[in-house]
Amino acid sequence: MENVNPVRRRLAASLPLLVTALYLRPALAEASVYQASRTLMGTRLDITVQGLRRDELVGAVDAAFERMAERSEQMSRFEPTSMVSALHMMSGVRPLRVSPEMMAVLHAGQDLARQCEGGFDLTVGAYAGWSFEPGHCKAPDAAELAQESRLVGYADLQLDERAGTAYLRRRGMRIDLGGIAKLPILEAGLQVLRERGIRHAMLNGGGDVRVIGGLMGRPWRIGLRDPRAPARLLGTVDLDDGWIAASGDYERCFDLAGQHYHHILDPRSGHPTTELHGVTLVARDLHEINGVGAALMVKGAAWSKAWLADHPQVGALLVDRDRSVWTNPRLDRVMRA
Repeated sequence: MENVNPVRRRLAASLPLLVTALYLRPALAEASVYQASRTLMGTRLDITVQGLRRDELVGAVDAAFERMAERSEQMSRFEPTSMVSALHMMSGVRPLRVSPEMMAVLHAGQDLARQCEGGFDLTVGAYAGWSFEPGHCKAPDAAELAQESRLVGYADLQLDERAGTAYLRRRGMRIDLGGIAKLPILEAGLQVLRERGIRHAMLNGGGDVRVIGGLMGRPWRIGLRDPRAPARLLGTVDLDDGWIAASGDYERCFDLAGQHYHHILDPRSGHPTTELHGVTLVARDLHEINGVGAALMVKGAAWSKAWLADHPQVGALLVDRDRSVWTNPRLDRVMRA
């Protein structure tokens, strides 16, 4: 395994999906608006809420962060006491009972894997030689990737929903829920806010945004980053209930010897994807887009456009490897220049 220092960290690696500053910043001065930020799931997570009483807003946001932290720890492959780590320990030994929340995430990942014929694969966690953490970037060599590839295959992750168990059939198999768990975790945080009576909220975590209601009497206005220059916006979308999810080769990345490496891996090779530069999806429902951005990054432009034609309710912006921009009719109808 080769330890590398990033030649250049892209600015976007630390940027959340942007809310247009001229819209949000004045609202934060209002007593009825509260915003808090924490680091969760390896990224910065902002929660912005509006309501009547400040103490109620603060309490609701704290409770939402607590629920999301619990779910994140449960599904993290880096936490030695997590269910994911326990599943790894039991790989090739026996099935393990998992929580209903984790079963739902595993089931969603397996469904997506079948839809895209392995373009998305939870068992990509076997490629453990990569690290995209600032200051600790690592790149595996070809021999290591070849060895790890033998432990990749979503068909060997077996779920028994009636028994509530999951099983990795081969010893040494590992899963990575990073591409499929974040949106359900955000939804869990939003559910806490709803339970506390919050009707206007935005959860914004590293390119994924969930909103309900609005801000100061208007829908939430979300800026769509340009994957070619992530500090710049291509346009905005107004939402009062829905999702925006972004994936790209500009997040969690490093450059070495003229090569660019990023964290979205092709399950077939263990190498970072090369087919698309970035994907942004807009949808009303979590299940319409959860994990889809990573799958499209693997499958490429032609497959992605065909999939989107079969899912006209999903708005999409694709930036190809030649950096050309493509949007579908659904996004064209809702995006402002």
